[in-house]
Amino acid sequence: MSSQKPKMLLHVCCAPCSTAVIERLKDRFDITGYFYDPNIHPEKEYHRRLDEAKIFYREIGITLIEAPYDLERWFSLTEGMKGEPEGGKRCETCYDMRLEKAAEFAKENGFDIFTTVLSISPHKKAAVINSIGRRLAERYGIRFYEADFKKRDGFKRGLELSREYNLYRQNYCGCIYSKR
Repeated sequence: MSSQKPKMLLHVCCAPCSTAVIERLKDRFDITGYFYDPNIHPEKEYHRRLDEAKIFYREIGITLIEAPYDLERWFSLTEGMKGEPEGGKRCETCYDMRLEKAAEFAKENGFDIFTTVLSISPHKKAAVINSIGRRLAERYGIRFYEADFKKRDGFKRGLELSREYNLYRQNYCGCIYSKR
């Protein structure tokens, strides 16, 4: 019987959101991080979050893949949604865009399963994220790990681990509209 763990592609938005998620998953999965976040503005903030994630992932010994910063695509997909409330249609479109890239990458690169750290945020609806993940899993023929990582004090644990690792914690989701 093989004791090899399934290969998981973990979509990452930032280092702090990764901490408790990785803690929960690392014993069951061989995790690779995937940083695809063209929603993060301004570009200086994007690089700050990416650099912090690179340092954290290197420190814990997990590979982090940096996908292209496809800002034009994000603005194109969310055009006309600037007035949407936080957590509304714009956010759903943004989750869909990022999870689709993760599903596509996972399928093309031999991963067994993919998921995202997004549901650790108390501001994000796990049901919406999981619904998108299920749909993309079916489309790409790869499993999606459904979770609400904020449950069982996941968000609180993420805060504790962020302090332990001395991680930069941003005060907005990422897009220019959420910054307001």
